[in-house]
Amino acid sequence: MKTSSPDTSIADVLIVGAGPAGLALAIALAQAGIASTVLEQAPLASLADPPEDGRDIALTHRARHVLESLGLWQGLPAAEIAPLRQAQVVDGTSPWVLPFSAASEGHEALGWLVPNHHIRAACHALATRVPEIRLQGDACAVAFGRDRDSAWVETNGPQGPGTTRHRARLVVAADSRFSALRRLAGMGARMLDFGRTAIVCRMAHEREHEGVAHECFRYGNTLAMLPMAGRQSSAVLTVRSDEAPGWLSLGEQAFAARLADQFAHRLGGMKVAGRRHAYPLVATYAQRFADPRFALVGDAAVGMHPVTAHGYNFGLYGIERLAAALKASHATGRDLGDTAVLERWAAEHRRVTLPIYLGTNAIVRLFTDDRAPARLARGAVLRLASGIGPLKSAIARQLTGRSPLQRA
Repeated sequence: MKTSSPDTSIADVLIVGAGPAGLALAIALAQAGIASTVLEQAPLASLADPPEDGRDIALTHRARHVLESLGLWQGLPAAEIAPLRQAQVVDGTSPWVLPFSAASEGHEALGWLVPNHHIRAACHALATRVPEIRLQGDACAVAFGRDRDSAWVETNGPQGPGTTRHRARLVVAADSRFSALRRLAGMGARMLDFGRTAIVCRMAHEREHEGVAHECFRYGNTLAMLPMAGRQSSAVLTVRSDEAPGWLSLGEQAFAARLADQFAHRLGGMKVAGRRHAYPLVATYAQRFADPRFALVGDAAVGMHPVTAHGYNFGLYGIERLAAALKASHATGRDLGDTAVLERWAAEHRRVTLPIYLGTNAIVRLFTDDRAPARLARGAVLRLASGIGPLKSAIARQLTGRSPLQRA
């Protein structure tokens, strides 16, 4: 029979998930004088030196500002930060190109590309130096509950039967788009399975990429080439999930040759420069971002399709505003789990994220539909966007995360 150890104390905030969203929130709260306990299912040792996972994060200007204010940007290896100076969107065999330029928008860069494992490592390194943050690994959430004064999470560890109960004024789920804690709290999420798999791999190439990102909506698949440090790019090939095993079974030379051919050899010959990783594409959007003494951040709140590169950026935006709201509560002695405060934050985060979530999904559905009417519509959309300056600028502002009045 399983037993639960008694509560020992009530923490200010309990965060479940020690990924880059959960740890960034813990750091932001510490800056506001709020202590937190962060529970992670994996062993703590795996957080200190996370493996390369093929994912490269495009950070907006606003996201960079958040990371700088938290002291995380300074912990990233400078040689691995690649500025995104231009972006080009093409559709199938159409000659129309939808271009975006940082210089034409008055910016140094549209954004910056950073390998995900470096962001994770920087978050862990800083969190371990902050006395207000308590990290605990090997803690798998198995139950959730709340009462008038606090909420609690029960976890199983690797040492056999028995659970530990952790209690806090506020519990935050930051444990992925398929959040177990979100489900335990009885909070649903809409999910959109695209039936596609993204194959990601670092590629070396003969020609300079000049800081240009390419999004190629081909007929049959989608290929993004994202400029990384040196003569390397992160290739993101999106195919039907039943076609992914064929791509993954290719030898390195055959894979590189086929990818270079798909990209019309714009960067010359290619070589595989890292492991290939495959990720099924499922977008998620929580029905609510907050409940009494409970909140969602990061992918647990909004899990985006990667085509518009908003995923971690949205996570940082939500963390910035949530930390500000909790800081105000803490300064005035207000309960950190106050429902009214959480609901105001949730409404603002929904206002920022929902239109882009729905718009991104609509773009993906249109530009992965290869039927003749959809092909005509795809070309018309690109021509329209390319020919209307204010529309291009509006899209660029979404890419950078900056308002019309902000400049680099």
